[in-house]
Amino acid sequence: MIDLRRLHVLRAVAYFGTVTAAAEALHLTPSAASQQIRTLGRELGVTLLEPDGRRIRLSQAARDLLVHADAIEERWQHAQATLQTAARPVTGVLRLCGFPTAVSALLAPLAAQLRTRHPALTVRIVESEPAASFDLIFAGHADLAVIEAIPDGPALTDSRFDQQALLRDPFDLLVPAGHTLTERDAVTLADAAREPWVLGMPGTSSRQHVLAACSAAGFSPEIAHEAREWNVVATLVAYGLGIALLPRLVQLPTNLAIKHIELVGQPIPSRQFLTCIRRGSHKHPAIAKALSHLQSMATPPPA
Repeated sequence: MIDLRRLHVLRAVAYFGTVTAAAEALHLTPSAASQQIRTLGRELGVTLLEPDGRRIRLSQAARDLLVHADAIEERWQHAQATLQTAARPVTGVLRLCGFPTAVSALLAPLAAQLRTRHPALTVRIVESEPAASFDLIFAGHADLAVIEAIPDGPALTDSRFDQQALLRDPFDLLVPAGHTLTERDAVTLADAAREPWVLGMPGTSSRQHVLAACSAAGFSPEIAHEAREWNVVATLVAYGLGIALLPRLVQLPTNLAIKHIELVGQPIPSRQFLTCIRRGSHKHPAIAKALSHLQSMATPPPA
């Protein structure tokens, strides 16, 4: 009989890339993680870890086993969901995670709804960026994530995750109050081509969205300032230090002298929100309730 916990350690090494990283994610020591995999190998009569210079790597037998391991994990998630479905009322702990906008606009109100409708269910929220959210879901430290689709994230076909489209959040042009563009109800991105811009920090998805959209509109923005937090971006704009693109769902302080202007024409940049759970867990009562509520909340934000 195979110990599913050992199989999970093997999957974690493949996912995180090294025994050390997998052990950290699973709250094990590297030696304990290695021992779990070696024990699994002895049970199966194969070698799962082999030397690679000063390090170790998964063997071909391990990679072959992983194909089946993901399927076994999916079936196990199905089994857990089936057992929980028989329980009434919805109980236990539901762990949610997501990036800041997702927490503010979706996960916080979701938690409040679930607390009211299912008082026996405990909901916990952790703020985490998309890449970290995938890690939390995989490791079993979160049950449902709302993420922004990112270029280097797991593919929608990744057998370890179940990702579904939730909503699209368009960007608006953010300008200081009194800016000449505020005389218009809507503008094209090209109308702002000669303005100084406030962009996100290098490597952030917001910066990638802006640069890609400006390039598609036929210009390269003059980068005047860079900031990591949307509140900082908006503050720089309010002081007349530049303009910016801001996702419509971002919640800002109400005292800033800024104006949101709807973009028209093409391109209109936007970010795609996805839900992510472990594949096979969608029928778990708490997860199913949360997904249903999220879908009902996921109306496109008004201009």
